[in-house]
Amino acid sequence: MVNRVLVALDVPTAAEAMSLAQRLKPHVLGFKLGLELLMGEGPSIVSRVVELGSPVFVDAKLHDIPNTVAGAAERLGSLGARWVTVHASGGEEMVRVAAEALNEGSGGTAGILAVTVLTSLGEYELARMGIDRPLDDQVTALASAAAGAGAEGVVCAVTEARLVQALGLGLTVVTPGIRPADASPSDQKRVATPSAAIRAGSDLLVVGRPITAAPDVVQAAMAISAEIEAAVSAT
Repeated sequence: MVNRVLVALDVPTAAEAMSLAQRLKPHVLGFKLGLELLMGEGPSIVSRVVELGSPVFVDAKLHDIPNTVAGAAERLGSLGARWVTVHASGGEEMVRVAAEALNEGSGGTAGILAVTVLTSLGEYELARMGIDRPLDDQVTALASAAAGAGAEGVVCAVTEARLVQALGLGLTVVTPGIRPADASPSDQKRVATPSAAIRAGSDLLVVGRPITAAPDVVQAAMAISAEIEAAVSAT
């Protein structure tokens, strides 16, 4: 099976996160740890999930002066994170030092994922923030800058995945906002089905509530993984 699913453990406690991770480990590629869990349990939750043996994506979305971001990235690397996010809008120098520090902290096993434009934002919200170029152009500009600064990949919506792949920069494209066809988009504006994500060029798919809020989390994970496998085979 071709497994590209990173399950978002967006839960408040370590007990809930570990229970979900233990049940889902055989059926998914790895896990994403977000701000709710990191702030509630602290960074030690990273090493606890890492000990299960699956890759861990720490979605810290670091965005600060380069020195501060470097320190945080190095620490997360030492805890075993496979990927750590920073906001690409923090600038090339911030992304560069984050990549270098994460590499050092992890012993060369981890990479930075640069967040381009959050999936909760659309053209209207960008305009309200004073960004007057089209959303697609904003994503590709940030992706290009991040690649030049040493990022392993980017986080973008499925609707921009093909644009990033077309840049030919070798970036790993990670897409959140994955929803089965019958699921609610919740607070995200740019969502897509798992098969649409694969067709668009996504390398890794972050899936949260469609799995973690399902009546049977294992069955939900298996169904999404099977859809991805079929889409990969078809492409």
